[in-house]
Amino acid sequence: MLSHLKTALRMTLVLGVLTGCLYPGLITALAKSFFPRQSDGSMIEVKGVVVGSTLIGQNFTTPGYFHGRPSAAGNGYDPLSSGGSNLGPTNRKLADRIETDVAKFRRDNPAFAGPVPADLVTASASGLDPDISPASAYAQLDRVAQARGVAPSRVRHLVDAHTQGRRLGFLGEPRVNVLELNLALDREFPAALNPVAPR
Repeated sequence: MLSHLKTALRMTLVLGVLTGCLYPGLITALAKSFFPRQSDGSMIEVKGVVVGSTLIGQNFTTPGYFHGRPSAAGNGYDPLSSGGSNLGPTNRKLADRIETDVAKFRRDNPAFAGPVPADLVTASASGLDPDISPASAYAQLDRVAQARGVAPSRVRHLVDAHTQGRRLGFLGEPRVNVLELNLALDREFPAALNPVAPR
C-alpha cells in the first residue's frame, strides 16, 4: 500500500512539473518567438499609446466612426466578463432591445434604406467581437462620410481595403475590423475629433 502511495505521489509531482511548468513554458516561448504580436494580445499603438486590440471590440458611438456589434459583456466589451446575454430568440426582452436598436440605427443613418444587417443589432456569444460584416460597414457609409466631410465613395474604398476574406478561403465570413477601419479613417480623413479611442 505504501509503495503504491509513493508511486502515485512521484507521478503527481512529475506530471505537475511537466504539465504545469515545462509545457506552458515551452508553448509560451514558441508563441513569443513565432507570433510575438499575437501572443502579446495583438495590441495596436498610435504614437506610442496603446489604443486597443484587434481581438476585442470597442464601443464607438460618435457619427464619424463606424460602430461595432452590441456587447453583453459586463458594461460592454469587458474581457473579464466575456459572454452573451443568453436570451433566446423568443425572449421578449431580446426582441424589445433589437427593436430599439433598429430604430436607433434608422435615426442615426437616415440615408440607409435597406434591411439593417443582423450583426449591428445582435451581440456575439463572447460579447467581444471586434469585427462587423462588410454589409454592416456599408450601411454606415453615408453617416461616416457626412461626419468626415468626404464623399461616400472615398469611405467605401477604405472599407473595401479593410475587408478581410474567409480564412483559408472557406472558414468564416468576410469581415471588417472596426478598430483598424476607424484608425484608417483618422489617418485618411481627419475630422475635428480626438485620436481614436472608445467613444
